Amino acid sequence: MSTLQGKEKSQYVQDMFGRIAARYNLMNRLMTLGQDQRWRRFVIQKAQLPAGGKMLDLATGTGDIAFEALKATPDAQVMGADFSLPMMVVGQQQKMGDEVGWLGADALQLPFPENTFDAVTSGYLVRNVIDIPQTLCEQLRTLKPGGRIVILDSSPPPQNLLRPFILFHLKTIIPTMGRIISGKQGADAYRYLPESTQSFKTPEELATLMNQAGIQNVQFKRFMFGTMAVHWGNKPKNS
Repeated sequence: MSTLQGKEKSQYVQDMFGRIAARYNLMNRLMTLGQDQRWRRFVIQKAQLPAGGKMLDLATGTGDIAFEALKATPDAQVMGADFSLPMMVVGQQQKMGDEVGWLGADALQLPFPENTFDAVTSGYLVRNVIDIPQTLCEQLRTLKPGGRIVILDSSPPPQNLLRPFILFHLKTIIPTMGRIISGKQGADAYRYLPESTQSFKTPEELATLMNQAGIQNVQFKRFMFGTMAVHWGNKPKNS
């Protein structure tokens, strides 16, 4: 499944997230032992969203990052965009669901003019797109000069003593949990997600792609034994 390419991969990912939308939040908490909420707060910290600012959260899913932005900056204008409509339907039903603007959108062709947002965030977007440089360029285009891009995504397990245990968790524990929690319709999803983690870019490789796209001051921090990373950088002020 992780070997899918092009439109076939895009369609698979869209359908997959639709199938697991109802139990997605629960599975995230279980898979990460609740740490995913801390990572999302870190994303918002690095976004540096100003009072009254505008933020776009791509692959917003059920809106967790968007909600964290509103908790930190209550007067912000936050737009959540995703191509999985069932995921956003779940988000709209959450406590702060009516405070976010929800939009079906393709991260490779964003329906916003240039220089619109003070920050663009994403959670588990880049691993699933079919063209990483294109989505980075689109995020830069819609950012205001000096604005921040912040990316939360998984990373391949590092080569260390913990790698065998991490691989067992990815290949056995997560698919088993997915089958129990999400049922038959979500079983393949929780095989795809660990597989895509193992085949994704290392934090260093993603940082290089961000630099090549024109993002400045790129930095990253690893989490969860090196299997998650948050990257951040800014659009040049003179662009």
